[in-house]
Amino acid sequence: MIFLFAVPRLSQDFYRFIWDGRMILEGFNPYLSLPETFIQQNLKPITDTNILYAGMGELNGSHYTNYPPLNQLCFFIAALFASKSIFGSVIILRIFIILADIGILYFGKKILENLKLPVKNIFWYILNPFVILEMTGNLHFESVMLFFLVFALYKLYQRKWIFAALLLACSISVKLIPLLFLPLFFKWFTKYFPAYGDHSTLSVRAQSRTKKQLINFKGVLKLAGFYIIIISTTIILFLPFYSLELFTNYTNSVGLWFRSFEFNASFYYLFREIGYLFRGYNEIAIIGKITSILTILFLIILTFFRKKNSFKQLITTLLFGLCFYYFTATTVHPWYLATPLILSVFTKYKFPVVWTLVIFLSYQAYANEPWQENLWFVFAEYLLLFSFLCFEIYQSYNLKKL
Repeated sequence: MIFLFAVPRLSQDFYRFIWDGRMILEGFNPYLSLPETFIQQNLKPITDTNILYAGMGELNGSHYTNYPPLNQLCFFIAALFASKSIFGSVIILRIFIILADIGILYFGKKILENLKLPVKNIFWYILNPFVILEMTGNLHFESVMLFFLVFALYKLYQRKWIFAALLLACSISVKLIPLLFLPLFFKWFTKYFPAYGDHSTLSVRAQSRTKKQLINFKGVLKLAGFYIIIISTTIILFLPFYSLELFTNYTNSVGLWFRSFEFNASFYYLFREIGYLFRGYNEIAIIGKITSILTILFLIILTFFRKKNSFKQLITTLLFGLCFYYFTATTVHPWYLATPLILSVFTKYKFPVVWTLVIFLSYQAYANEPWQENLWFVFAEYLLLFSFLCFEIYQSYNLKKL
């Protein structure tokens, strides 16, 4: 609650949140208009036009919004109740995030209880200084996305897959990152959703063979329904903003993270240096595509070749799938770590907790105007992180041998 009445100082994104919400309130489609266009034409479609544009910065203002529809709904509600006050909008946006964290606490506790894990593990997330600073303090909506994700995992554990699919679609409609998880549910559905009929008249061998076939068949059908509900719900949530330009504008904005932006990367910076050595210039466009392909291949391996299929293993798979993506990404902003952090709560791995500690080294870049990274700080961050990760993997391997 300490940040409730504070204006964020470590992030400019909230200015764009308020801009988008007020644009919707005035009848504009935020996916079709650029803030810089209104500034260049000296137009003021919303209250505090110049202040909001100056706050978000020229880089943000020159790109179409990349925030999905449920995120936009939060922005709209803030504009609805505080269309004349930036400070009032900040308070409303922060209330959404605090309520989401309370929901994460509630459903996270239930998952831990069901998995027979220490309930106190949830405080690795809730009381983490990184979460308090980046979510509540700096108004990043990962908390709202994670509320829907944790709620969805809880319902999936209960085998209520239709409800889980709706919740997962809501999570995607706040932030797109849960899209990475979709292929990883394959084995969970095909192994853990049996539905048997009456086969008492069959032989024991025939019953066993039929039972196995039914498990696979029913599981695949449920998996297909799961994906259909997620995709169709996400599309429905985008429909209020539909236009012919929506897809182009949105994909271009999202694509910038793969082909233009660089921040706090690990393996990508190594690949970039190799590119400088052999080509003499930054190969981000090529490297971004290669790392995306590597992520897809890694997700395929996790999907089809993992041996264990318990619920704990499912969450562990989600954790490592996402972390591999972040390890090869061109941009890893501090608030991205909220997702691996909450997933780690339900596993035996704690390297994301360490990451939320060493991520503060990346703040050094913001001390410069314009911001400039010191790669020694980045090196120290990832050296500490990967050292602890290797220790945990080694420890896990030895425990299996025992």
